[in-house]
Amino acid sequence: MPTTKLDQVFSLIDKLNAQDPNIENVNKEQVAKELIYGQRMSATLSKFEKNPSEALEIAARAQHICRWEIPRNQYPMDRVGYLKWREELKKFHAAKTSEIMSEVGYDQEMIDRVSFLIQKKKLKKDEGTQILEDVICLVFLEFYYTDFFEKHSDEKVIDILQKTWKKMSERGQEAALQLSYTEKGLQLIQKAIS
Repeated sequence: MPTTKLDQVFSLIDKLNAQDPNIENVNKEQVAKELIYGQRMSATLSKFEKNPSEALEIAARAQHICRWEIPRNQYPMDRVGYLKWREELKKFHAAKTSEIMSEVGYDQEMIDRVSFLIQKKKLKKDEGTQILEDVICLVFLEFYYTDFFEKHSDEKVIDILQKTWKKMSERGQEAALQLSYTEKGLQLIQKAIS
């Protein structure tokens, strides 16, 4: 039985994310895609930030909570549609997480802080938002980048890497360069940041 409020929130987020119908193969096991994503976010945050705030820990775990409920194909398949989808997702993830936190007994100030972080407000200005963004980028690079570059043209990959790099802090960029990549993966990163 989860003991602290944080444990309870993690447990409830994981329970919801375990319902994701999209499956990922992890070490020859089939795992719900958003469940493993949330766990990777938590693990990466604890490696990247020695003493993360509780709000940051919750925001990281809940980053994609129930994401499959708002599919990308419900929006126009262009840049405007993509940005609208992303905005809707941020609000949706924040609202879902707020409900869970309220249920567990967090106060409004803490709920508002987590909601602020999940919506990535004041990127580059708010330290917590920046750490969360760095962790999101690191999780992408460590776990999803290889699949991504295998499916897309080099030009598109370089463009995405440049956008990713811009969003990161110097500390995040340094951590990204410590990850291990395939030869091609590393070449694309070097091209993107040169």
